[in-house]
Amino acid sequence: MKITPRKLNTFTIFKLPSAYFCGVRTKHIDDSKCIVTVKHKWINQNPFKSMFWAVQGMAAEFSTGALMMSKIKESGKRISMLVTTNNATFTKKATGRITFTCNDGHLIDEAIKKTIETGEGQTLWMQSVGVNEEGVVVSTFNFEWSIKKKS
Repeated sequence: MKITPRKLNTFTIFKLPSAYFCGVRTKHIDDSKCIVTVKHKWINQNPFKSMFWAVQGMAAEFSTGALMMSKIKESGKRISMLVTTNNATFTKKATGRITFTCNDGHLIDEAIKKTIETGEGQTLWMQSVGVNEEGVVVSTFNFEWSIKKKS
């Protein structure tokens, strides 16, 4: 069964309710990229009239993690995944609808192939860039993912 935006949004209701209630929604996913949006509103604001940084982080991480889940499912193998490190840069106040895009699907393929072949864990860095409705970058998140084949 293919992972779709609708299935991912349903997944957030049951497994990541804070992301769902804050408005994190998947708009697109394919082999190479995932697009997730979140709109600034009362429930996800900070005292400075913009989106709380952690809400941006949820959307950014989900854009990388959804790609990872999709590729693992495609492999047909039992593989665990975990964020081990992350960092972010904030360049503008996040107001309105913020769109996070991760274009790193190609990086996952090689890591999965190596972990299946060797049985050893692999790490890879993935990036998600958040832009506002005017196309201006508001934040950039980097996540180091660790994957390992389960026995």
